[in-house]
Order: sequence, then structure tokens, then C-alpha cells
Amino acid sequence: MTDRTARTVLITGCSSGIGEATAARLAGAGRTVYATARKPETLAGLEAAGCRTLALDVTSEESMAAAVDAALTESGRIDALVNNAGYSQSGAVESLDLDDVRRQFETNVFGLVRMCQLVLPTMRARGSGRIVNISSMGGRLVFPGGGAYHATKYAVEALSDALRFEVAGFGVKVVIVEPGLITTNFENAAVASMDGNADGPYATFNAEVAKATKEVYAGPMRRLGGGPDAVAKVIEKSLTARRPHIRYTVTPSASLSIRTRSLMGARAWDAMLKTQFPQPTGSEPRID
Repeated sequence: MTDRTARTVLITGCSSGIGEATAARLAGAGRTVYATARKPETLAGLEAAGCRTLALDVTSEESMAAAVDAALTESGRIDALVNNAGYSQSGAVESLDLDDVRRQFETNVFGLVRMCQLVLPTMRARGSGRIVNISSMGGRLVFPGGGAYHATKYAVEALSDALRFEVAGFGVKVVIVEPGLITTNFENAAVASMDGNADGPYATFNAEVAKATKEVYAGPMRRLGGGPDAVAKVIEKSLTARRPHIRYTVTPSASLSIRTRSLMGARAWDAMLKTQFPQPTGSEPRID
């Protein structure tokens, strides 16, 4: 059996959105799917759809190791890992609580790295495997107010590029999936993360970023996005293609935004962003 079939798949972050849609799609195609989430009670629907469910908190070493061990003990193999768990932390960089930034990296980056480390030994021993890391168009460009989130996704891109080279000789393929605007509840976490920034020099800016985020997901730009199944379909393709792409962008919003950024210098990009976001300005006396 080659890694093209990816019969046994472990997916993180399946309580909703992309992870849930991917688990359901792959299980429906006859694959053995281990759908995981911090709260396994949120996975009842996927269990009914034929998934095997496990508790998995990507910020806990014990939880990650236990989930991987359970899947290997039961199935004897993990053909593919889909690192999907993640969320968005928003707010001007100076206004962020460092504990919040650490949690963002623990979930979006460090958990992803550790999951790769846990599944790779058996993949290398078998000489095949696939790792699909869910990044974002936000791993190729930056919007104001999203510095922490973008930093995690840039890290995912870099780590995936390094890992792809390092494990290719063992028969393991690494794929990056870059969704654009996806109509899930993803934006709610980003907006909620700015609730504690109602005062200070960035109060207006943070409020406007929250408002702009809501409008993007609810307004005309929504037409350039897609639902979570659009991403699930691409993930399935990345698992079954004999020679998968290194990167897959999902939705017109991702392709258009990444292309636009690639054609612009930093100053031109900043100028364009000023038409969409209010730039914070100093209201206190300058100290010479």
C-alpha cells in the first residue's frame, strides 16, 4: 500500500469548520479517519458519520502522545496527518498580552511541530506517508491587526518547507494548504480576542479592525470565499494525488490576495492597506 491511498488519516481540530468537513469527507470516501478535538463530546456527529474519535489537545504533550499511540495501537499505522488545529488572535502588536501570543504559537505552531514528530517515526519506517499542514493566505501576506496570527502562519510555511526537504528521502510528502476567506466561525475568535483592548492608543484601531473583519465575512467579499468543504476537497486531493503540489491555495480570495501582494512592494502594499484600515496616530506629546 502506497501513501497515495492514505487509508488511515489523523486530523487535528475537528470540532467544527475545516477539520469537521475534512473528517466527514474522508470517512465518506471509505478511509479510516481519526477525528480529534480538545473536547471529544463535540465529535458526536463525526462518530455517527463513521469517524473514530479521540481527545487531542495540541497544547498538551500527554494528550498528543496518547492520541497518536491510540491510533497506532488500533490501526497499526497512520498514513497521513492533517494538522488543522488553529485559531486567530488579533490586535495591534503593542496591545497584545504576551500570554495570549504564547497560546497562539502553542496551538498554531508548536503543536503542529510536535504532531509531525510523533507520526514521522512510523512513516519513515514504512517508507511512506503524507503530512498536510493547514496554513493560510495569511502565511504569504500580512494585514494590520493580525501580526500574531500571521506570524504563526509564516512559521508554518517555513517549517513545512524545511520539513518537506528533510523527509522526502524517507518517502514522506509534505503539503501546505492555504485557505483564503472561509465562511466558518473562524472570524469570531479573532474579533473576540480584541475585547480586552477597548482602551489605550490602539482602541480605535482595534475596534475598526474588528468591524472590518466582521464586514469581510458578512459583506460582498464573502463571494470570493468558500465553505469549509472547499478546503476539505483540496485536502482530499492532496492526499490522493500521486505527486501533490507543494502548495494549494483555496478560494479566489486567497489566489487574488497572494498574487496582488507578490506584485507590490512593501510601501505600495502599506499604501493600499491605508485605504482599508485606519492607521493609529499619536495623540500624546512627543518626547524629544
